[in-house]
Amino acid sequence: PQDRGAQRQIIRETFHLVSKRDENVCNFLEGGLLMGGSDNKLIYRHYATLYLVFYVDSSETELGILDLIQVFVETLEKCFENVCELDLIFHVDKVHNILADMVMGGKVLEAERNEIVTQTDAQNKLEKSEAGLAGALARAVSAVKNMSLPEIPRNSNTGDISIKVPNLSSFKKI
Repeated sequence: PQDRGAQRQIIRETFHLVSKRDENVCNFLEGGLLMGGSDNKLIYRHYATLYLVFYVDSSETELGILDLIQVFVETLEKCFENVCELDLIFHVDKVHNILADMVMGGKVLEAERNEIVTQTDAQNKLEKSEAGLAGALARAVSAVKNMSLPEIPRNSNTGDISIKVPNLSSFKKI
């Protein structure tokens, strides 16, 4: 694990290397000393104001990673409609989930955009339903608390049935 300062330096160096390159040169760079030496590569794509950079070892094929970046961007476009920096910043958890659906432990799991979008949509629906359930529960608890109920009798006797109602104030509030 590297400290924050080293991470910032790597990001700065990466941005400097990638952003200063001419548009008509290849999208592959060998890693510098700060990034682990020549056995590692930076593979990037530039889209409008976004730079998507993957840091890989020499066992990865450049064209395969470029294709993976393309699928990633197409998936982001499908999920966010005209993806921009703000989408990436304010929805970083969704971006990470999309990437995790594609790559895990350095291995590409899924490279079919429609499959990734389907998985992402299912996750979004689940999150919305969970938020809806949590909100419904909170509204129900609030409504019950705000009801002006008459005093509940503690003991009721209706002929053959005897009912004892526990003291609700003794229960711990959630």
